Amino acid sequence: MKQIVIDVADSGEIKIETTGFSGADCLKESQFLKDLLGRELAQQLTPAYYTVQGKAVKKHLPLCG
Repeated sequence: MKQIVIDVADSGEIKIETTGFSGADCLKESQFLKDLLGRELAQQLTPAYYTVQGKAVKKHLPLCG
């Protein structure tokens, strides 16, 4: 099940967490909240971001500069 969870701290800080999404869908589906709430201070991507329909996407890092 896809969910968007919004946590508002006593300090006013707002955290948005998505579950049930794969790939960049989580960013697309939560963008309207970011637009409403203002500037994004930080972003932490979960392993689900790096999957496409349940399959992990391999990331290759450049070894030479």
